[in-house]
Amino acid sequence: MALLEQWQTLAYNQEQDRNSLQNFWNVYFEKEKNAYASILKEPDKELKGTVQELADHFGFDLMTMTGFLDGINESLKNANPVETMEADTEVTIAIDKEALYKNMVEADAEWLYGLEEWNEIFDEETRKALYREQKDSHTVRKPKKVGRNDPCPCGSGKKYKFCCGKK
Repeated sequence: MALLEQWQTLAYNQEQDRNSLQNFWNVYFEKEKNAYASILKEPDKELKGTVQELADHFGFDLMTMTGFLDGINESLKNANPVETMEADTEVTIAIDKEALYKNMVEADAEWLYGLEEWNEIFDEETRKALYREQKDSHTVRKPKKVGRNDPCPCGSGKKYKFCCGKK
């Protein structure tokens, strides 16, 4: 069984009691936070190695590293083969800073997009703009409905009911 399947079985175990699962995720999120803080101290540095080597680098067990790589994969310049990776699979962590920040916002992970290391990467105005851009990307805006007696949006000068509204 590939590492990702093992991770998903462990992390999303429906048979585990709620408190144990909550404790599992609390421990994971703390490790994740520390790993991101480490990465963001040198955001342009590219980390390369096997999954096991990177797990050792961050002080993770193999399953935690698998979950971390699965979570960060969409924020990398080049995605890793998370679905098929094994302990000896070569992977690279080279982050796309804007994508990472937006993905943290999308995940509603304030403990990650609120890390102080972001202050050295983006100024406050840029962080706010990225935050707004991410939040707005999921907002559906319906265009104003054209009334029967309004001018036709096609620009003919006729009322909508006598032009495009006739169809």
